[in-house]
Amino acid sequence: MIRIGVIGIVLKRDKDSAMAIQNLLSSYSEIIVGRMGVPDKESGISAISVIVKGTNEQICALTGKLGKLNNVFVKSAVTALEV
Repeated sequence: MIRIGVIGIVLKRDKDSAMAIQNLLSSYSEIIVGRMGVPDKESGISAISVIVKGTNEQICALTGKLGKLNNVFVKSAVTALEV
């Protein structure tokens, strides 16, 4: 089943982790519908929202890999809507 979901990513300022996020998102580009990043220079964090469309397994795999990165905090929500 293909579902729509949202992955929220918060990154503490860390160039290595930022590059790792970019590489992971690129490798899962087939399920990414859109994304938006907002840096907060004052607090030294960045927030990224990623809209995904894929199987639960694909979305969970991406979320799990992101969550294993240093200085990266992740939360995901998958809708019950099948597309």
